[in-house]
Amino acid sequence: MHLMRTMFPRPVLQNLSALLGCLVCILNTTSVTGQDYEAPATISPEAQKAVAGFSRAAATAPLPRPDDREGWKAVQAKVEQKRAAANAEVVRKYQPQITERKLGGVPVLDIKPKGWKESDQILVYTHGGAYTLYSAKSRLMSAVPMANDTGLRVISVDYTLAPWAQWQEVTDQVVSVIQALIKEGHTLKEIAVYGESAGGGMAAGVVLKLRDKGLGMPAAVVLWSPWSDITETGDTYATLQDADPLLYYPGNLKNCADAYAAPEDQKHPYVSPVYGDYSKGFPPTLIQAGTKEIFMSNVIRQYQALDTAGIPVKLDLYEGMWHIFQVFNYDLPESKLARKKVKVFLKQHLGKP
Repeated sequence: MHLMRTMFPRPVLQNLSALLGCLVCILNTTSVTGQDYEAPATISPEAQKAVAGFSRAAATAPLPRPDDREGWKAVQAKVEQKRAAANAEVVRKYQPQITERKLGGVPVLDIKPKGWKESDQILVYTHGGAYTLYSAKSRLMSAVPMANDTGLRVISVDYTLAPWAQWQEVTDQVVSVIQALIKEGHTLKEIAVYGESAGGGMAAGVVLKLRDKGLGMPAAVVLWSPWSDITETGDTYATLQDADPLLYYPGNLKNCADAYAAPEDQKHPYVSPVYGDYSKGFPPTLIQAGTKEIFMSNVIRQYQALDTAGIPVKLDLYEGMWHIFQVFNYDLPESKLARKKVKVFLKQHLGKP
């Protein structure tokens, strides 16, 4: 320090000090560059590390044509194999009780968290995967942490994937599961529905179908990054495309949409629930999403459709997070916080008169 005082006048030292302070500030607030995507410093260190593992090539890889059953079969098998170890790990970590059964003729996984206390309250889960991928087993990474953190029994619906079944049949399957639970003695006030991505769009569509058929509605709905409009409609399909590390529409999600519903049906409310009429009623709803996904417009439009109709709805957004971060990265601080908020929300609405 004595040498520095000798070499530089006091005003220069003050300027150097200020410059160093600015540099420290910049380093603490600018993005961290991952392999293909930027990780903002505003997310947890664990989340920053996760962003570094995302690949643009994987996100934009083309999927089979809508009617290419052999192609879809191969991709589905690959996805199941790829996720097997991660799902085995989540079961080992949380130690739930999982039972394979059928409800209303539809296969489900009946998941009870470790230490589950007998209760009639149930969370019906419709998994994501763009309607063409994943299964109840390969989405245990969503259902098991949700069961554990909410304390609720989760019924994970293993619905038939497109292109083997389209939206009319698939939504009927979920309706059948809920009707079977009622026949077992459960009441709708004890049932909530949750889904993520395509499963989020499906969950909202199923509730609209239940309502329109005069079958009543569940007590609450939780939507994680819902694919609420399966057409490429919405500002963030374009503005966030380069920022989204998981989703890509041309030749990818587009093929999934066409496998699930014919183009003329894709704006039907049971397919794309942003087009639903919510003035006829809908359960209290919690919508969660990240700021780094092309479905942000879907999320905002779904929220506005509900809120404008006077439906109790909460929009819960997570800075710098990607599509369904709560699922593939269930152990992040942000994911744990999201599930904590789900627990509070469901406690407010399940079992109420």
